Amino acid sequence: MSRKHDHLFGRIATFAALHQAAKTAIKGKRSKPGAAAFIANLEKELLRLERQLCNGSWHPGSYTVIEIQDPKPRRVSAAPFRDRVVHHALCSVVAPVFEHSFISDSYANRKGYGTHRAVARYEQYRDRYRHVLRADIYRYFPAIDHEILKADFRRHIACAPTLALMDAIVDGSNAQEPVNSIFPGDDLFTPQSRKRGLPIGNLTSQWFANLYLNPLDHFVKVVLRAPYVRYVDDFALFHDDPAVLAQWWERIKIFLCGRRLVLHPLKTFIAATATDATFLGYVLRENGARRLPEENVRRFRNRLRGLRNRWQCGTAGEDEIKQRVSSWIAHAAHADTWRLRRALFRDGWFDPSREPDGSPVGRVLRGGSWNNKPQNARAANRNRNEPANRNNNNGFRLASTPTTAGAVVFKDATGARGGIHESS
Repeated sequence: MSRKHDHLFGRIATFAALHQAAKTAIKGKRSKPGAAAFIANLEKELLRLERQLCNGSWHPGSYTVIEIQDPKPRRVSAAPFRDRVVHHALCSVVAPVFEHSFISDSYANRKGYGTHRAVARYEQYRDRYRHVLRADIYRYFPAIDHEILKADFRRHIACAPTLALMDAIVDGSNAQEPVNSIFPGDDLFTPQSRKRGLPIGNLTSQWFANLYLNPLDHFVKVVLRAPYVRYVDDFALFHDDPAVLAQWWERIKIFLCGRRLVLHPLKTFIAATATDATFLGYVLRENGARRLPEENVRRFRNRLRGLRNRWQCGTAGEDEIKQRVSSWIAHAAHADTWRLRRALFRDGWFDPSREPDGSPVGRVLRGGSWNNKPQNARAANRNRNEPANRNNNNGFRLASTPTTAGAVVFKDATGARGGIHESS
C-alpha cells in the first residue's frame, strides 16, 4: 500500500494557490456573470476565500442545474465560480497524490491520456484478441456512495484539514437521479439512508469518480490479469475465449457489489472483436477505419444551425463560435472524416448573406433589386453591386416570401442521412 500524504492544506489555502486556481478556472468563462463579478473584485474575493478555508467556515454554494436531453437525459450541475476556484486549488494538490495509484490503462481526466489514447489502446487489444467484454456502470455518478468514497480518500491522504475540505465538497453535492439498487446485507431503508451521488460538471467529481473505480482497475489487472481499458465508467476486457470473459463478468459483478455499483444491463455484453464497435464517440470498423456515429454528426449540424441563428441575431460572437466548432473538429480529426468535414463546411454556415433556417412561408424579409420578382427579394439579391453604384439594382423593399411551392429549400452538403461517411 502506498504511503499516506500529509501537510497538503498549506499548499491549497494560500492566496498564491487560490490566485493560480482562479486564473485556471476563468479560462473560457470571462463572459459569465459569476466569473466576471469575482474577477472584478479578485483580491477581495481571494482573501475572503483564504480566510474561510483557514478557519473552516467555507461551505459549498448552491448549484445551477441544467437538464440535458441530447444525446441522453443528464443532469449537469454548475457550482458557483468561487467554489470552482476552490475545486481547482484542491485538485492541483491532491490529483498528483491520486495519480500515483492509477494504472496505465485508466484514461479519463489525466494529463497525457484522454479519449484518443484510450481508443488507440482499445484498437490494439481488438487486433490481438477475438472477443471483448464491454461494460458500463448503471447511473455511475448518481450511484457513487459517499461513505465508501471518503474511506478511499483516507487510504491516500492523512492531512486532516484537506480531508475535511474534501468531505465538505462531497457532502455539498446536490440531489442526483434516484438509484435504488439493493445489495447483500441491505434492509428496505438502506438505499434511502446512505448518501450518494456526485454532481456531473465539477472538476472534483471527475477526479473522485476516477478514484472510486481505482480498486476495480487493480482487481482486473492484478487478480484477473486481463487486457483492460477504462474511461470513466466505460470499460472493456479482452480474451480469445468468450467463456473466460463470462467468468470475468460474474467476478466483476460481485466485486462491484462491494462498491455499491451495478453493471448496466443493456450496455454490458460480450461481442466478437471482428465486428464494428462504438467506443468513446467513434465507430471502430472491422477494417481498421474510424468513423463518427451518425448521431454525432446530426447533433453537430443542429449545433451549427443554432450557433448561426444566434450569430445572425447578434447573441453569439466569433470567439464562442470558433471555440465550439474547433472542439468538434479536433474530435472529428481523429477519425477518417476529411471529406465529411470538407462537405460540412463548404456551404458557408456563417456567410452574412445566407438566410436563417426555418420555413420561409409568410415571412417578411429585406430584399434588394427594385425590378426583380418578389421571390428574389428573399435572397436579398443585389447582383453583387456595391451600395455606391447608381443603377436600378440597388435599393430595398419589403416583400412577403413565396408560398411553399415557390420556396427555396436548402440542401445539406453532406448528403442524405445514412450516407454521410461513404466518401470520407
